[in-house]
Amino acid sequence: MIGAPALHLLPQPARRRRGLSLVELMVGVVVGLFVVAAASLLVSGQLAENRRLLLDTQLQQDLRASADIIARELRRVGAWSLSWNGMANAGVAGQDDPYNVSTAPANVATSDMTYSYERLGVPVAPTPWRFQLQNNVIRIKVDPGAGGLMQDLTDPNVMVVDTFSVTRVPLTSVQLPCPKLCLDAAGNPGVACWPVQTVNEYVVEITAHAKSDATVVRSIRSRVRQRNDKIAFNVAGATPQACPN
Repeated sequence: MIGAPALHLLPQPARRRRGLSLVELMVGVVVGLFVVAAASLLVSGQLAENRRLLLDTQLQQDLRASADIIARELRRVGAWSLSWNGMANAGVAGQDDPYNVSTAPANVATSDMTYSYERLGVPVAPTPWRFQLQNNVIRIKVDPGAGGLMQDLTDPNVMVVDTFSVTRVPLTSVQLPCPKLCLDAAGNPGVACWPVQTVNEYVVEITAHAKSDATVVRSIRSRVRQRNDKIAFNVAGATPQACPN
């Protein structure tokens, strides 16, 4: 019996193995560069925003600290260790408060003002303290005397003060009653010589930008109530007197 012819498997040619072509390689490199550029742009944006946030926080903190110091000073205007002498008693007329003075005009903003209150360890005579905007820096007087030392209140290496103003706002005025009336030039009795109490408030406004980035700008506004009200004596005469004799 003649069997079927044996099938001889012929060797197949080896399959060609292909790598990346030059075009594919260039496309991959370009895509990778786009990804790296996008990631770099995102990181640089985050770093810039973080830096801006730090500058903004530092500027805001310095503004608050400066405004707080100014507010604490203005609250003390008129503070006097012998304030009880302002009240008249038997045989002694009331004494005017020598410390209740300020160069801030009513309802007019100023960037340079002097004010007074009695500090411990300073001469008894009223000594004007001072706030001043000079060369984009708020300065404060820290040494008594007419030519006292001025010191920077704001740090010029951190912030540039664009505007600084203090406005004295008289809230209300009340005439205080006296036991006696006073006579005018015509001899008519009246109350024109009675003392007048004025309640003052100070409005402090500061605008500044960061020294290293002028686009970081912040403002602060605070209202400060003067604790020692101004009492104006209106009795005619060389010696201050609250009420007529």
